[in-house]
Amino acid sequence: MTATSTTFDPAAYGIAPGAAGDIVATQPGGRHETDIAVIGAGPVGLFSVFEAGMLKLKTHVIDALPHVGGQCSAMYPEKPIYDIPGWPKIEAQALIDQLAAQAAPFDPVWHLGQQVTDLSRDEATGDWIVGTDKGTQIQAKAVLIAAGVGAFGPNRPPLAGIEAYEERAVFYRVARKEAFRGKRVVIAGGGDSALDWAIELADIASAIMVIHRRPKFRGAPESVAKLHALAAQGKIDLVVPYQLHGLEGDPETGRLDVVTVADLDGNIRRLEADVLLPFFGLSMNLGPILTWGLALDQNHITVEQATMSTSLPGIFAIGDIARYPHKLKLILSGFAEAASATHAAREICRPGEVMHFEYSTTKGVPGA
Repeated sequence: MTATSTTFDPAAYGIAPGAAGDIVATQPGGRHETDIAVIGAGPVGLFSVFEAGMLKLKTHVIDALPHVGGQCSAMYPEKPIYDIPGWPKIEAQALIDQLAAQAAPFDPVWHLGQQVTDLSRDEATGDWIVGTDKGTQIQAKAVLIAAGVGAFGPNRPPLAGIEAYEERAVFYRVARKEAFRGKRVVIAGGGDSALDWAIELADIASAIMVIHRRPKFRGAPESVAKLHALAAQGKIDLVVPYQLHGLEGDPETGRLDVVTVADLDGNIRRLEADVLLPFFGLSMNLGPILTWGLALDQNHITVEQATMSTSLPGIFAIGDIARYPHKLKLILSGFAEAASATHAAREICRPGEVMHFEYSTTKGVPGA
């Protein structure tokens, strides 16, 4: 049997397209009570809502972005993901839509466009009080931190005047592949994002030029092989070993004409281009999390792997922000961590209550 690649078709599963876009955030401010406060509405945070719901625990979800989905929605909504079990290929936004639909039956309360600034303990009840920059306060028996890399932003290449071209000819994300149809696209970087988008845009752009400072790329072996195969077919021009050197165009209108690159000897090459996509990773900023008294290791929260518990009782960390020995930074690892954390949180939310564990196939979900 030959495996075939597929994309997510919500209608085929009785799910309304764009489920994540249908989420309505509650008004900022006020005091709320819940079982679990989830900080972060990326894929791992969304799945923790489902896991908590299956344990009959109520959740409130807070995210600094005005929408759910985290990096998947904000940085690469059309990027294909290949390592989600059961899906040979699924676009990032489609995954978020599916996770939002999966969480919906448990009626989470969404606090979007709000950054968590305060975390304090209510000495009388032992609950945690989560405060946001919009004046919202959430009293929770447990807190799940699923904040990904924290507040994130792209690493900007040190090119003079690049700001004038940003969001007009220089983009740090690909929101719509069709926007680059027929364009001359320069992609800078040697990691997975650079390789993935070079491959995805090869049949859309009129020209793809990939700049990297050395011939060896850091992406997945299969992606590297595809990149070199497309280069051999003349669909991609590998500009190596070169680094970005400058931009030429009209800063007033943001029109880009030429991207200049330089090798280690200072030799300059001019690449005629309409678009530059620099993929040099994201800058991490944990922000207020640094002040909460959690044990940290290189801007990550250290946890006990079995329960995902942090150094503070009742506080759990899951997803990319969590660190333990031999951690794998994969979405599927985060899903398992969400299950472990919510089960551990249940012991805090429902102390002494006996739970007879049931699989979802026997228990079902609300409305099913």
